[in-house]
Amino acid sequence: MINRPEYVDALIRHKDKSNLIKVVTGVRRCGKSTLFELFQDHLRGSGIKDSQIITINLESRDNATFRGGDVLYNYVKGRTADNQQYYVFLDELQLAADYEDVANGLRMQKNIDLYVTGSNSNILSGKSTKKTESDAKETQWGGRYIDIKMLPLSFKEYVSAFVDTKLGKDELFRNYIEQSSFPESLEYTRDGSYDKQGVQEYLDTVYNSILIKDIMKQDGVKDVSLLERVIDFMFANLGNETSLNGIIGVLNNDLKLRPDDKRVYAATLENYVSALLKSFLFYSTTGYNNKGKEYLTSNAKYYAVDVGLRYYLLGGDSATDSGHVLENIVYLELLRRGYKIKVGRVKGKEVDFVAAKPGGVKEYYQVSQTILAADTLMRELTPLKSIKDSYPKFILTRDWTNSVDAGIRTINVLDWLLSE
Repeated sequence: MINRPEYVDALIRHKDKSNLIKVVTGVRRCGKSTLFELFQDHLRGSGIKDSQIITINLESRDNATFRGGDVLYNYVKGRTADNQQYYVFLDELQLAADYEDVANGLRMQKNIDLYVTGSNSNILSGKSTKKTESDAKETQWGGRYIDIKMLPLSFKEYVSAFVDTKLGKDELFRNYIEQSSFPESLEYTRDGSYDKQGVQEYLDTVYNSILIKDIMKQDGVKDVSLLERVIDFMFANLGNETSLNGIIGVLNNDLKLRPDDKRVYAATLENYVSALLKSFLFYSTTGYNNKGKEYLTSNAKYYAVDVGLRYYLLGGDSATDSGHVLENIVYLELLRRGYKIKVGRVKGKEVDFVAAKPGGVKEYYQVSQTILAADTLMRELTPLKSIKDSYPKFILTRDWTNSVDAGIRTINVLDWLLSE
């Protein structure tokens, strides 16, 4: 079991804040249940007894009875009727009827410290699986929860599983992006080689679980063929700025080659892209807050939660579109490090990422597979040199280099990914 220290530390920071629900959200199979196991080990190490820890995985068939909200609530209340402190862990809570009311009721018990997971952001908006979109109410949790956003393994976490290997960083990185960052994929790769068929079959299971359980059931998506066309487009265009109108144009133009498919309309595409973001299969550099024409025409960049899924769906190898794949990895790492990320523009030139933390501290990043060619180096340096503030500026590249030009640091991306 790979340690996930950043996430365990986040749970420790909020331990015994019984007035707050600790919600761990993230794509299916990213390690949320394992995180609970790691944290429970920490609790036991600090003197908490097993009898004080209650764990229910609502996705398990054995726990189907608890998907009735009243049954779940009354069971936990019955187990915590004395004055001891209890730590309650509810996996995939959104599967329970009236889960918002259940969690809120448990939160209000002074001797219950509540931790829950969800594989769809609907858990934070109060949209239960038994409610329609129009009937969905605002969550009763109000501001009384902490959202701990979880991703699959970082490259640093992935490398920690290979401490006894003779593989170098470059080979490990290629394996990381081609074989998936989902923790369970390591079961097929630990010996330095990997079972390609096993990885493919595992990713097939993950992909179909996300489609069926976290997109179709949660958001009422009906047209599987269209959904998969949208997903293929987004995987093929990682890091490319595009608008909903642009996606519509491409998909409808494909009908000339695929006449059996249906024409795509704006409202449908909006719902499908939104569902993909809520399932954490993709992330966007812009939120879904725009409306009307601005919403349809505004550009965003989309990034996949795991580029191994890209190779599984589209084929190819790590040399295919390597620049945008590398950009995807950097984007996810910035998310892990707690940054809010936007695309920047300076005098018509793009800055890949403007990364900000609370308090207004910013960092600027350009990502390039290589900058050995003089024109490529100039292309990456020019927009950064045009920024007149004194915030840190970086170029991340696969080149083995570490230099400074006009205050702009060029760093090998693998060194950066493995840094603190």
